[in-house]
Amino acid sequence: MADLDERSAGPRRSGRGEDDDEQDEGEGGARQDHRVTLVSVGRMTRAFIGLGSNLGDREATLGRAVDALRALPGTEVRRVSSFRDTEPVGLRDQPSFLNGAVELETDLSPRELLEALLAIERSLGRDRAGVPPGGPRTADLDLLLYGEARIAEPGLEVPHPRLHERRFVLEPLAELDPALDVPGAGAVETLLAKLHSSP
Repeated sequence: MADLDERSAGPRRSGRGEDDDEQDEGEGGARQDHRVTLVSVGRMTRAFIGLGSNLGDREATLGRAVDALRALPGTEVRRVSSFRDTEPVGLRDQPSFLNGAVELETDLSPRELLEALLAIERSLGRDRAGVPPGGPRTADLDLLLYGEARIAEPGLEVPHPRLHERRFVLEPLAELDPALDVPGAGAVETLLAKLHSSP
């Protein structure tokens, strides 16, 4: 298992304890008590999600996927790429895809975020039963990047293992952040240039 970049943070604390009383002098020299209330704030991690659909109303489906991402707890959608038509890869005898990417900030862990993506796929009608790998799908949400983390666990690999081979993934990422770096692989723009120059 590769190192996982720990992104959780403990509560932010002031210089005083939660039960410490601070006394200030008000008008006329009267002393006033102030109680400090601490609020726990989790550290947000930038993540990128790949979107795809090649069944039904593809654009409407991707729009609903973005809405579902906005509704996730502890998550803020920052930017959404344009959507683009792409030819299928691997299993070619199927409709063309509409693909894009979303940049978000979240305090969900990588595993929690992945489970949320799978739940969104199911809510949008995806049924994996009887469908070959790479086959047609109503909705496909992939966890592409999670901060600087490099993760290799059963059912969870980040960065996405084929990210550097997929123009339909790299192009939306470059649109969202041209300076984006893929941990262990290099700059998105460099990876994209290699694909453009390959025969």
